[in-house]
Formats: sequence, structure tokens, C-alpha cells
Amino acid sequence: MPRTPFFDSATGRAFRRSYDAVLAKWPDGTTVDDVPSRFGTTRVTACGPDGAPPVVLLPGGGATSTVWFAHAVALSASHRVFAVDLIGDVGRSVPSGDPVRTVDDLLDWLRSVLDGLGLARPSLVGHSYGAMIALAFVLREPDRVDRSVLLDPNSCFAGMKPGYLLRALPTLVRPTEARQRAFLAWETAGAPLDADWLDLAAHGARFPTGKTVVPKRPSVTALRRLTADTTVVLAPHSRVHDAATVARTVREVSPVCRVVVLSSGTHHSLPMHPRDEVEAALREALGEGRSAEK
Repeated sequence: MPRTPFFDSATGRAFRRSYDAVLAKWPDGTTVDDVPSRFGTTRVTACGPDGAPPVVLLPGGGATSTVWFAHAVALSASHRVFAVDLIGDVGRSVPSGDPVRTVDDLLDWLRSVLDGLGLARPSLVGHSYGAMIALAFVLREPDRVDRSVLLDPNSCFAGMKPGYLLRALPTLVRPTEARQRAFLAWETAGAPLDADWLDLAAHGARFPTGKTVVPKRPSVTALRRLTADTTVVLAPHSRVHDAATVARTVREVSPVCRVVVLSSGTHHSLPMHPRDEVEAALREALGEGRSAEK
């Protein structure tokens, strides 16, 4: 489905207003750029000093790059921050080139974004679907990543709860703004979600996206080969999976991974809530102040 009709519709205009409202929460000096590749153009939101260690932020499905507003100020104090709208997903990236049909295509797209930004070895931070992409990329191209941080990574170390999948199904089969709001309210269990972001998520439910390409859950053998400095941050009340099971599996299969279990939070309240704990985990995992190759 072409994008122009959506952005010209009432829902599309509301989406753009909400997107801009969340983007306005980013620090002064934030820039946006469209990075070209053979897959189309990728919208990248950036802030922080030039020459600082680079970190690339990948959102969850449907969340857009703007979702990192809660941590942009803190991260940009010591890093050059690049937040990405996933190609073919909700946001302002435009999949106008080769279609992303396979996991290799998806990882090639991410590599093309890093190349387009001139980043030889940045850190990667991903939440949810973004964490799945980050882990798959680290396993395929370990020399391209300095550090990785995976926020509540679903289907990476353990399976997803059937109850969550059943509850999410209506929002996938016939998405509406009301269903999206109700689903997020259920999963986040009353967490204090930002009103502008919630509006954006609701309007984004009607966004015309392509078929989601999902990396397979890595085998134990593949996970044991993980060499990148990796931190897994888990929400204790996530309805996607059992946090204790994920934590135990990570410790068993990957000696290079550190595990941080937050004191509160759910899958979809991340990365915004609990703000202070997530921020502290990110800063520690990224080794604030540590030099890194650009």
C-alpha cells in the first residue's frame, strides 16, 4: 500500500502530529536525516557530540525511533546517538527500493545504515523486535559491534507466552486505535506511559507496513559463540515471556552476557518506564565515557 494516501488521511495527519510531538521531547540540537540504501531511505534521529562513541538505537515493532526520548539527554551526554525508524515498519523510513524479504535482507539493511552513517563499530541497543534484530546482527557480524544491549528481547533466549500471543492477535489481524490502546493498557498494567507516545502508538496501528521479517530464535550453539560485550535488561512483569526463565537461560548459554532484572516494568513500558533504572542500566552497559571506534 502506498504511503502518500496514509499521510494524507486524517489518521496519517494525526500520526505525523504525534510523531513530531514525541520528537520534540528530544534535546536541543537533535537532527533528523534520511539515509539512502538499496532498500530505500531510513529515517535517523541523532543527537550528542560529534566524535563521541556512537550508539545506534533500534525500537520495538511499531514504536519508531522517537520512543527513546526518555534517554536521549542522558545517552547524548557521553555518546553520539543515532535512533532508527525500522525499514518497512511504522515511522518515516521509506521502503522504496529492494524489498526486505529475508533475515539476510534485514541484516543487510542494518549494515547499510551503519555504512551510510559512517559507523565502523558502534554499540547497538535494541528493544523487543529491535533487540531481535540487534542480536541477529551481532551473531552474524561480531566485528561490526562494540557492545550490545538487549531490552526485554523476545524470542531470543526463550519462547513467548501463548497468552500474550493470543491477546496480541486482534491488533495484528485487524488493528485499530482502540485495540492498540486496550492492548497496551493490558500489557503495561497501569504504567505511566507518555500521552504523546501513546497517541503515536495508537495512530501507528493503522500504518501501512510490509510483512515483518523475524529473525529465528538463535540456537544454543550460536549463542555460545556470542563474543560481543552484551547486556540483557529484563522487565520483571513482562507478559511476553517469563523474565526469570529468560535470565536463567541467558546465564546458562552465554557467559559473555550480563543480566539486569529491573525492579518494575513490563515489555511495552520499556524503554520509557522505569526511566531511572533503564537509564542506569544503559549507561553502565555502554561503559559511559569509554572511547570507541567510529
